[in-house]
Amino acid sequence: MLNSIAKKDIRTLGYVLRRVNYAEFDRILNLITPQGKIVAIAKGVRKEKSKLAGSIEMFSLTDFNIHFGRSEFGLITGAKMQRHYGNIVKDLSKMETAAMVLKKIDRASENSDNPEYFRILEQGLIGLDAGINLKIIEAWFLMNLKRTAGEEINLYRSTDGEKLAENMRYSWDVGENAFAKDERGEFGANEIKILRLMSTVDLKVVARVKADDEMVDKILRFVRIVG
Repeated sequence: MLNSIAKKDIRTLGYVLRRVNYAEFDRILNLITPQGKIVAIAKGVRKEKSKLAGSIEMFSLTDFNIHFGRSEFGLITGAKMQRHYGNIVKDLSKMETAAMVLKKIDRASENSDNPEYFRILEQGLIGLDAGINLKIIEAWFLMNLKRTAGEEINLYRSTDGEKLAENMRYSWDVGENAFAKDERGEFGANEIKILRLMSTVDLKVVARVKADDEMVDKILRFVRIVG
């Protein structure tokens, strides 16, 4: 986290992952930025006439000014909202998916300054706001969260070490963490191609791939198991 770096003032874009009321009028915010996770305090933000309140919202991209002093928290000295993903808050299913994404990013980024956490969160929120299929968003997000954490899913070789073949069917072997040849397996070339795309390209590209509801459900079940 950035809180552990040398004390200084920084300006950075960020998203609020979590906020907790503190003292009488303050809030402690967990932020994800391109430089990593920051825990900062927004003083007086819960006051009725707070200048910060309107700029620090969930599901929003904000330009933050943060001072690092002697406190364990950074101090937010300025904030300007750059973009609010307003369509998310209009739909309960979108809000539930967004809340899941924020919670997982908050946990995964705890001891990391990897900029990928910021990137995959941003793409997820943009996708939710734009109305991309929620199941595709969740599957793409979980695949990329696992990859960012350094836990690659084996999508290229089967349990016997052979390259996955286009004319074969496979089932997932949890113990071996790989696909196993299975004539009745639910995974074939089409599913594996989409899984590979999800782990290598942006969400907006994956969203353009044609896949029926059954295939999307199958892929999401798989990603939830391995993720």
